[in-house]
Amino acid sequence: MYDVVVIGAGPVGSQVACRLAGMGYSVAVLERNTRLGEQVCCSGIVGRECANSFSINGGVVLRAANSARLFSPSGRMIRLRRDEPQAFIVDRAALNMELARRAQEKGADYVLSCLCRDVVVRDDKVRVETVSQGKSLHFEARAAVVATGFAPGLTEKLGLGRSGDFVTGAQAEVSACALDEIEVYFGSEIAPGFFGWLVPTQPERALVGLLSRHSPGLYLRKLMSSLEAEGKIVSDGANITYGAIPLKPLPRTYTDRVLVAGDAAGMVKPTTGGGVYYGLMSANLAADTLGKALETDKLSADDLSGYERKWKSELGRELQVGFWGRKLYERLRDRQVDKAFDIILSDGVLDALLGSPDVSFDWHGEAVLKLVGHHAVSRVLRVVRAPLRLSRIGSN
Repeated sequence: MYDVVVIGAGPVGSQVACRLAGMGYSVAVLERNTRLGEQVCCSGIVGRECANSFSINGGVVLRAANSARLFSPSGRMIRLRRDEPQAFIVDRAALNMELARRAQEKGADYVLSCLCRDVVVRDDKVRVETVSQGKSLHFEARAAVVATGFAPGLTEKLGLGRSGDFVTGAQAEVSACALDEIEVYFGSEIAPGFFGWLVPTQPERALVGLLSRHSPGLYLRKLMSSLEAEGKIVSDGANITYGAIPLKPLPRTYTDRVLVAGDAAGMVKPTTGGGVYYGLMSANLAADTLGKALETDKLSADDLSGYERKWKSELGRELQVGFWGRKLYERLRDRQVDKAFDIILSDGVLDALLGSPDVSFDWHGEAVLKLVGHHAVSRVLRVVRAPLRLSRIGSN
């Protein structure tokens, strides 16, 4: 019997495993894919703070990014630029393998082609029911961590509910023509309520993708056709991958002997759908909570509840402000977005945002509040300033 079974070998699962194995606990990581480097529906952009905090560098970083171009529905363009790199574009498959390698070096066991069907919690252990190569297989441990990515069926079985909102991402790798900046596209004809992206990765290669609540593949093909007509990409034979992304946390992220982390728990930026940084942060909190609980063999829900208090303290306000901003944006019409672009370009808003030390790639809440709170932008968006209660979220 293991001390901990981690379900999912993405960045979050491997970070949990690495930290717990480093404390001396026996850890098994179960992964449904046949290899760790499976293609992932993710732009691969991580912020500088994330890269520094978790030593994401070396062979997994494809290029640094200090600028991006944002296009409104009618084609107005805002260029965001700072002197120092603000983000890094990483090879997500390579990142998965690198973090797994770190965990394995600490002693974690990895079991591939192992699909989790259920987690049965008993008084003295958990039993993880899986299917591997067509055969039933089970693993027993003192505790388990769910790090599967968005998996509402499993969390519902555990009595933890499901995220109250989600969106689907679609992405393809394409040939790109002399692209050297990230590009982001807004508009109801591109990605209604959300946005599309074109991210350069390697010489003459890029990722094009978008988020949408419906027909993401259809919208992505339209976007690729448009970019191809502009001479930016060549998309012949591009394979589209899909992924569901939660926009709100689970109602509860802990129960007896079980914690949920990363996308599975809804630890995702509601503004962009990015989940690597917040997921890795939640992985550390989950591992630290479990490490102390395993030491004393106190693994009830009450004993593990501190995990939720900790992540809410660090991420709760950001997630709630971001979700508020996300819902506001989804209500906007294209002409309002275009007008907001005009104001940002002409009224000093852009310089104020870029010059603010508390606005960063990894933390969007302050940017949302500053933008919506600007008097001219607020009038165009037909909203009042963000509710005062948002400024107090997470202060308790």
